[in-house]
Amino acid sequence: MALNDFGKIVQKWWDEIPNHFPNVETGAFVIMPNHVHGIIIIIDDHRGTVSVPRNDPNSNHLKTPQPDLSQDRGGETPPLRKRTLGQIVAYFKYQSTKELNALDNSGVITKFWQRNYYEHIIRNEREMDNIWRYIEANPAQWDADDENPSNNRG
Repeated sequence: MALNDFGKIVQKWWDEIPNHFPNVETGAFVIMPNHVHGIIIIIDDHRGTVSVPRNDPNSNHLKTPQPDLSQDRGGETPPLRKRTLGQIVAYFKYQSTKELNALDNSGVITKFWQRNYYEHIIRNEREMDNIWRYIEANPAQWDADDENPSNNRG
């Protein structure tokens, strides 16, 4: 895939994620003509493991422990809370959309991203390797991809 100006902006903001979120690393990433694939790795410094905090308050799945602020008397800034995957994706979408819209001087705000996103928790190294290879191979599979508009399978 050869990136146009829009693709370069999307790549730029993907690359900015670890700079904005100190406990986050990015893995394999590819920009397709109408979607992206990427791996976001959230480092849990308290347990030395990798986890993906969920936004769902009713889910106990890989919940991130929250600091006890009941003794906070002011004067000191409490430790930063770990960011959720939703916050990270929202930052990426917001920043890239803002710059993409600035590229067009018409003043019309264009929505570039769908509202939701697909997430999958990677549970082991074998799964990480498989998904990493899938992402890297995705551009070569574009001609047969269901997301390719020229494959009108309706």
